[in-house]
Amino acid sequence: MSHRQSPSPVLSSIPAEVRCARDYEVLARRFIAEPAYEYIAGGSGEGITLAANFAASASLTVCPRLLRDVTAGHTRLSLAGRGFSHPILLAPVAFQALVHPGAEVETARAAAATDSCIVSSTLSSCTLEEIARAAGSNKWFQLYFQAQRDVTADLLRRAQVAGYGAIVATLDAPIQVPSLRSQRAGFQMPDHCVAANLSEYAPAEPVRPEPGLSRIFQGLMRSAPTWRDVDWLLAQTSLPVWVKGVLHPQDALDLKARGVAGLIVSNHGGRALDGAPASLHALPQIRAAVGDDLPVLFDSGIRSGTDIFKALALGADAVLIGRLQMYALSVAGALGVAHMIKLLREELEICMALAGCTTLADICQATVLPQNTTIGTSNADRH
Repeated sequence: MSHRQSPSPVLSSIPAEVRCARDYEVLARRFIAEPAYEYIAGGSGEGITLAANFAASASLTVCPRLLRDVTAGHTRLSLAGRGFSHPILLAPVAFQALVHPGAEVETARAAAATDSCIVSSTLSSCTLEEIARAAGSNKWFQLYFQAQRDVTADLLRRAQVAGYGAIVATLDAPIQVPSLRSQRAGFQMPDHCVAANLSEYAPAEPVRPEPGLSRIFQGLMRSAPTWRDVDWLLAQTSLPVWVKGVLHPQDALDLKARGVAGLIVSNHGGRALDGAPASLHALPQIRAAVGDDLPVLFDSGIRSGTDIFKALALGADAVLIGRLQMYALSVAGALGVAHMIKLLREELEICMALAGCTTLADICQATVLPQNTTIGTSNADRH
């Protein structure tokens, strides 16, 4: 099927072709103009890390178990002292007006309807206040440090006043790494897609390094956050602070020592450093480093309930869904996003039931195996 140069109208009902959550990715090509689709679907650089995320999940199998009574099964969990009915959060995804005129407000409505936590992006097309009014009781605000510290402080203040329950500081993308895929498609951010949260602040002065100095080191990275900024952030807000973009165990340990509420293992969906490890490969090392007492979430590459199961098995407490929410939003707005979450949840429950897992706590590393691994009785005894 060829790409469309202009999107189809958003539907008011779920298309009959949608039979699993990943079908929204296929259908979205009809509803998103080609350059925008390439921007959303692509990773940074050549997309090496993007491909690695999918390959990592495909390299694992889930071993079914027989004769387990799972009739008391559920997917409830607790994170940072709050109860959640399922482990599926909506990741912060910027500029959702690219795919739907209602943008993040529509996504927030879906989160409220499905009792899901939405993580609202600093770079959203709608203001954090508008999103908060449409969202349910579980909503977090994702923070990009701004070049002006007073702007960052005001974003924190606004998030707390609007009722957000946590701050998610994204630290792995201080530089916007271009996607060759989107560049080749001729993508340019349309005029109607603006960062609504930042519109009332004076823009930062552009950084121009002196002649002979690096445009990267002395230019783009001059305002990138450092450990001092993390310490400042923790002192600025009473809200729990999570850090997103963790892939190295030592970074995880240093963040834990500073008192963050939790970590999000993520390679930005393959949109930061191209060539970074798959998030799923980094996850067990992060969990081993910080132990069981610090919450660890996961994103990058989730397309099914089985993908969620594998991430939970390797140490995640819950997962965040990024691109799939954009695809579902483009097809059927809030209804599509809510339906996508419902499908993912049912796919997870099917995987749990057939693997003999009654609760999320039953999902452990012994329930997943590399492809072509011989199953031994020791694994069976452990689960």
